Amino acid sequence: MPANFMPPVADYLRVSPEILLTFFGIVVMMLEAVSKGKRTYLGVIALLGLVAAFVANVPGLLVSPGAAFQDMLAVDSYGIFFRAVVIGVGFLSILASLSYLDREDSNAGGEFYALILFSVVGQCIMVTAADLIMVFIGLEISSIATYVLAGFLRDDRRNNEAALKYFLLGSFATAFLLYGTAWLFGSLGSTNLEQIRKMMPDNPTASISAIVAVAVALIFVGLGFKVSVAPFQMWAPDVYQGAAAPASGFMSAGPKAAAFAVFFRIFMTSFLPIHERWAWLMWGCALGTMLIGNLGALLQTNVKRMLGYSSIAHAGYVLVALAAASSIGVSSAMFYLCSYAVMNIGAFAVIGYVASRNERFVKIEDLAGLGRRQPAAAALLSIFVFSLIGVPLTGGFVGKFYIFQAALNSHLVWLTVLGLINSAIAAYYYLKIIVAIYMRQPDVATMQLEAPPFTLRLAMWVSAIGVLVLGLFPAPLLQFATSSAASLAGK
Repeated sequence: MPANFMPPVADYLRVSPEILLTFFGIVVMMLEAVSKGKRTYLGVIALLGLVAAFVANVPGLLVSPGAAFQDMLAVDSYGIFFRAVVIGVGFLSILASLSYLDREDSNAGGEFYALILFSVVGQCIMVTAADLIMVFIGLEISSIATYVLAGFLRDDRRNNEAALKYFLLGSFATAFLLYGTAWLFGSLGSTNLEQIRKMMPDNPTASISAIVAVAVALIFVGLGFKVSVAPFQMWAPDVYQGAAAPASGFMSAGPKAAAFAVFFRIFMTSFLPIHERWAWLMWGCALGTMLIGNLGALLQTNVKRMLGYSSIAHAGYVLVALAAASSIGVSSAMFYLCSYAVMNIGAFAVIGYVASRNERFVKIEDLAGLGRRQPAAAALLSIFVFSLIGVPLTGGFVGKFYIFQAALNSHLVWLTVLGLINSAIAAYYYLKIIVAIYMRQPDVATMQLEAPPFTLRLAMWVSAIGVLVLGLFPAPLLQFATSSAASLAGK
């Protein structure tokens, strides 16, 4: 046996968040098998696991930045940032789902919480992966759990349809990613991101082999599906509409943030020397994604489906930052993804509350009179909507501002102008929600509403406070994101 067969203790400490999440997920599953009646306490155990993982992720406690497991993982400030984001998404999603599962009389709540924990494990592996093989492993762990989450309510045909569509299209896209990895390994002899970068030509105008070019395109297709950018966005509205509201909120934030983290790490590490060859592709896809998302949302009456198209549009804004191909673009995208996570989870939490049992009320018109019947919930939903629009003093505004600034710094003037026009288009369909909340008489959906349970109120308030803090005091997070992005782009 080689002397270095056993990884050093530091390697295990660097993946301690994943170890803790896996442990708590297994505990929840075992307790689920022997529990009877309500299983709310299993959600509390899952929350404790996420808190433990978040604490373990803090640099200087258990985590010391550095490579792990023979450079397969890179636990740097960039990975630590995104690990914190996806763990936070998991925490808020479970907090918002505790009362939802009780309302729906779900007898498998423990499975729901365990699936979120396992999905977050995969996302944590993705955001720290320094090798394409680890990217694939993390993506599969996250995706399989998320496919099941989409169809969690097995007696609901909408859930079944959402899960089937997500699984079929997701598996197809993963094959593209794996095929691109195989082509890249066959051409360059390595799947390590840093090694691939060293084998790329130093001159941006130098020619690259056709195999490498095809591999880059295949990897883009695989990741493009995961973040729902055009023309790979067709699954998002159907899945978000059909899945349970807490699951939709989770899918729109956690897996998307993790996939974008991988997107930026690969293209700003391995493929940065040839960025002039893929920048035009990002430019076109960013514009197409914004247009399809915003124009599609204009036609929707189902608020969950509208948020699905909105999610596509927001992926387009993040892709603008990737098209900038700069450390400023990376840091602005990091901040924006964090802001988007809290405002979208908060919005889905309120929508799930108004939808009532079996999600009967998911039309925009079902929000009529919410401001009179439940003024606190209406005010919180308004905060989330204004942040999605990009109104000043919210996290959404700061995120968009820095993304478009990064685009201007990279001389992407037309893309910036078209992005601002798309933001104006988005304001129209978002404001339809505000009109329904405050300018319509209460209807059947809002008349029967009771005060939201404590855990749901807590999830909504924490999300709203996060949106406002990121809008009013963005400097600390921006500074951390800037230093993390500089280290990533400077490799």
